Amino acid sequence: MARILMCPPEHYGIEYEINPWMNTQRQADHALAAEQWSRLRDLLESLGATIEQLTPVAGLPDLVFTANAGMIHGDRVILSRFRHPQRQGEEAVDAAWFSENGFQVERLPEEHFFEGAGDALFCGSTLFGGYHIRSDAAAQQEVGRLVGCRVLPLELVDPYYYHLDTCFCPLTPTAAVWFPHAFDEYGRRVIRAEIPELIEVQEDEARSFACNAVVVGSDVVTNTGCPDLHRQLKAAGFTPHETPLSEFVKAGGSAKCLTLRLDGEEAATW
Repeated sequence: MARILMCPPEHYGIEYEINPWMNTQRQADHALAAEQWSRLRDLLESLGATIEQLTPVAGLPDLVFTANAGMIHGDRVILSRFRHPQRQGEEAVDAAWFSENGFQVERLPEEHFFEGAGDALFCGSTLFGGYHIRSDAAAQQEVGRLVGCRVLPLELVDPYYYHLDTCFCPLTPTAAVWFPHAFDEYGRRVIRAEIPELIEVQEDEARSFACNAVVVGSDVVTNTGCPDLHRQLKAAGFTPHETPLSEFVKAGGSAKCLTLRLDGEEAATW
């Protein structure tokens, strides 16, 4: 059964600008955000997931995006080391929760930046690591050394797709959803060579965070506004679900950003 960590949006808001989606003059509707978060939680529970909650903290509006807390591997978590000072306060909160809930917390050296499952996703036994905008390539290699797995760093080149999970979503050990234009030419070649079954997202749906999906078995949960992706998923044997997450898109996040798989990413094979 999938175990997923979420954080209620009690203190969520656009309090700073650290990616192109964020604009402090375009605030999220707090009541609507709370409703959308609850609908996502309820949908995931209806698909059989168990939701555990991280207590929100005033002054940490992006704590709601639990995917960035760390990368889970078995009973270990490689804790994130955030690039932007605005998010660095989340690290102690995340570390305390993981420790209290039975995870072995491991930290990277201070010279590395690493933003958890936002930039580190398994497809099969290979770890695909996004770098350049938030995490760095050396950090991804260090994560691979810690958990003993093969790592393929992928350079992200579009600031709108600043985390790997905004443009890449493993579905099974041999299949993934992706938006090719978020990667440099080498990264595109790597993905095409390594993953035999690829579902390509068009730009308009990528802007609706189509790739930022939560996979629970054969069910795939996305934001609204992704009809072509849903058509392709159905053709590939998956069951897509949509739920509105517009208020979180304003901060550069969607379904995947709001969740962290505590049992490891669905496609991982440890």
